[in-house]
Amino acid sequence: MRYLFLTLVVLAACNPVRERTDTANYDLITEKCFVLREHPDRSDSVVNVQRDSMVRFLEQHDYKARYMEKDSLVFRRVNGQEVAIALLPPKDAWESNAIIIFDPVKSPLFVNLHRGTDQVKRYLGEH
Repeated sequence: MRYLFLTLVVLAACNPVRERTDTANYDLITEKCFVLREHPDRSDSVVNVQRDSMVRFLEQHDYKARYMEKDSLVFRRVNGQEVAIALLPPKDAWESNAIIIFDPVKSPLFVNLHRGTDQVKRYLGEH
């Protein structure tokens, strides 16, 4: 009896079926892309220059732009892992122009527009 119970515990712990997040309230992202807010604050020219430069850089590296429809995102990796992110309403132009890069074999990266492309090059493995 003890072995039967132990076997059931081991089988339950080794369940190969991963539970998936109910994505009805999320934007589900599974492809290589970068995510932007649909209606960012474009009033700050410095932010605009940084954002546009980053967008060009990502497009040159075959990342496609994707616009958020919701403030809650689920990034689903190739191995089945999911990263759920809920974004707060932006407080300023910098937050409004946030960019999140996603490659399905990696975790998502929040881009700091103040730091330029070096952080993205490391994420892409160019450094």
